[in-house]
Amino acid sequence: MVDVATFRQVAEACSRAVFWQLPRTPAQALAEAAEQAAAYDLEWDRYGSGGAVEQVETELVEVFGTEAAAFFPSGTMAQQSALRVWCDRVGTTRVALPDLSHLLLHESDGPRLLHDFRFEHLTTGPRTPTVDDLAAVPGQLAAVLVELPLRDAGCLLPEWDDLVALADAARERGAAFHLDGARVWEAQASYDRPLAEIAGVADTMYVSFYKGLGGLAGAALVGPEDVLAEARLWRHRMGGTLFHLTAEATTTLAGLRRPPDFAGQLAWARSLAALLPRHGITPHPAVPHVHTFRVHAAGEADEVNERALAVMRREDLALTGMWRAADEPGRVHTELTCSAASLDHDPARVAALLGEVVKGSV
Repeated sequence: MVDVATFRQVAEACSRAVFWQLPRTPAQALAEAAEQAAAYDLEWDRYGSGGAVEQVETELVEVFGTEAAAFFPSGTMAQQSALRVWCDRVGTTRVALPDLSHLLLHESDGPRLLHDFRFEHLTTGPRTPTVDDLAAVPGQLAAVLVELPLRDAGCLLPEWDDLVALADAARERGAAFHLDGARVWEAQASYDRPLAEIAGVADTMYVSFYKGLGGLAGAALVGPEDVLAEARLWRHRMGGTLFHLTAEATTTLAGLRRPPDFAGQLAWARSLAALLPRHGITPHPAVPHVHTFRVHAAGEADEVNERALAVMRREDLALTGMWRAADEPGRVHTELTCSAASLDHDPARVAALLGEVVKGSV
């Protein structure tokens, strides 16, 4: 059986990568952050204000066209803070969101235990929500949350008109419309609309810095000043007002000022996805909505992962993450996230190598 530690060790030993980027040592990452801090002539932030943090917030306001922005050490804390504000204002803890939302799958029941949120399923399974889904949720709601894209469904994006209609329907119900925009820069490449237009659909939105932008860590809320003032109070109450967040803010500024070529990565991802079926691999969605998508194939996880290790060692190429058993017996799946490194490779060659991983031969 291939364990996670062995798989990661083999991948990190490779000198080239296809998906994501080759890992950097802490010394390399912090040295780069130091160079950026010097180039930007930054000062220390202090307990969540001033210095590099304030600069990030100022630039987010410019990018998203909102009244305010608030830096948070994590997206988990940012979203719980936003929802708590909306719940306190409306007078109910009921929030509608997809059953595959990050808050339900990856936060150890924290939203309920900390804030007593009552989550209603806006959708069930791998699909994006519509106005009809919201209409099927009875009673008063404090907020409606939509994840752009819905990562655990294969990174699906709702159609733009459906997103706008859902926001309007939420407000007609007296509920706030909140966007989980952890990958909003990636979604923007698909929507091909200004980031300010996307943010303008929502009452509040969370954005992440360590994913596509490549920051060390951190997140932010963007939205109205009065709402974010209350969210900052919850940030403090939950221990998020750290003495310094300068390293995280500095690397965020670098990503904001020189964002990756998300449109190019999306085009590459779609080229790869179109080639995969001929190698026994089914992409989901068939045409990726963003540069991250899931793939499925016939096989047993241990056997596929053993072949993946063999191919990576032979090619000196970090080719894929671990494959896991799918819900359907006899099938496996993994997630592919295209990146700047992907653009250095021929999609046809990558598709053939992935075919060798799942089938045992090119």
